[in-house]
Amino acid sequence: MRKFITAAALAAPLGLVQPALAAPAPKFGDPVKVGDGLTLDPIVDARLRWEHVDQPTTPTFTGEADAVTLRLRAGVELRHASGFSALVEGEGTLAIGADYNAFPFAVAVRQRRPQFSVVPDPENIDLNRAQIQYKSKAATLTLGRQRINIDDQRWVGSVAWRQNEQTFDAVRAEAKLGPIAVDATYAISQRTIFGIDAGRTADFAPGAGPRQDYDGDFVFLNATAKAGPVNLRAFAYLLDYDPAFFRANSSQSYGGKATGSFPIAPELKLNLMASYARQSDYGSNPVAYAADYIAGEGGLAIDKLTLTAGYEELGSDRAAAAGASRAVQMPMATLHKFNGWADLFLTTPAKGLRDTYVGAAYKFDGIKALPGLNAAVIWHNFDSDVGGLDFGDEWNASLGFKLGQVAVLAKYANYKRHGAADFAGDQDTEKFWLQAEVSF
Repeated sequence: MRKFITAAALAAPLGLVQPALAAPAPKFGDPVKVGDGLTLDPIVDARLRWEHVDQPTTPTFTGEADAVTLRLRAGVELRHASGFSALVEGEGTLAIGADYNAFPFAVAVRQRRPQFSVVPDPENIDLNRAQIQYKSKAATLTLGRQRINIDDQRWVGSVAWRQNEQTFDAVRAEAKLGPIAVDATYAISQRTIFGIDAGRTADFAPGAGPRQDYDGDFVFLNATAKAGPVNLRAFAYLLDYDPAFFRANSSQSYGGKATGSFPIAPELKLNLMASYARQSDYGSNPVAYAADYIAGEGGLAIDKLTLTAGYEELGSDRAAAAGASRAVQMPMATLHKFNGWADLFLTTPAKGLRDTYVGAAYKFDGIKALPGLNAAVIWHNFDSDVGGLDFGDEWNASLGFKLGQVAVLAKYANYKRHGAADFAGDQDTEKFWLQAEVSF
């Protein structure tokens, strides 16, 4: 069986919650009791976003994009006191205007507009999640189309920054075995952010699609434990893709991670992180290679201010494929979180990537008009792992706050290339986002 779910997207069940006649009245979005030990929990999540992109122009390329999109997720979860639950959730994205290219690959559909810069938020409607679950104090078992975010999403995540999130057709088991927590997943399909317009083979050149989902055999294994103030994690990710055009992303990655937080003074704390993994070819990958992943980060939390400095290396095997370099790839990660918000490095360049970064973040208290006000700024410097290439540098900044139930966010990214282009897509890139989101 290659698919768990073939149903269409579920319409928004907004009428399930009605004000109670007797006090206290339930809040909108609260679970509704429908029987003995049985509750119905509505799911509503809406996000309106404007994204602007500015890149160098050419005679056939405007160098700009303006995408105004509205995304709605709506569904319902039926829960029983025994621990069993069933969840169904649909997702739809509406574009207000057409001044952007929704796809970073060639496909013969109206949302592919190569004269504009890419904003990968196509109009779409689909079944986002459909799962059954059993949950107890000792273990959780989830079967079906589901959201999977593991740790900080560096290897596997839901790509929630994009309007159409990534989900998986999978079975996942989580359990506590004494001092060790175990998380094991087997998935047969990676449901991408590209949606239904990327789902027809006939719209692609031979052997280049479809890209609505990538089928295969995928195993995610994690084990965590605490050693005093240190959190330890061991992991393995085995990815074997079926589509011939995507098999170069089949890989096996084994590694570990340690994080810790150490109080120094009443309002001063030291945060540390270190991670290492070794990735090599696996399954259907036609290229033999092996490369290292290395990451380290240190941070000082001083009351409401956090200062961070870090280094991340996605290594390259210069000896792979008879001399052609091959780098660490993370095709299931929430990539926007890492290596700069301009998204120049969603695919690691063949010669690898070294990202040195520093950042500062501040949480403002006592501003009643803007509760939850927070600001952050980050600077990255990007180099290759092999070959001595100086790719460029990037500034990121963000500002967020809440207006009642609505979370407002403004973000900015500015990547500056150093010298000539060193990889596909290497160009000066400036992006700005303004969004409002509400969820129940």
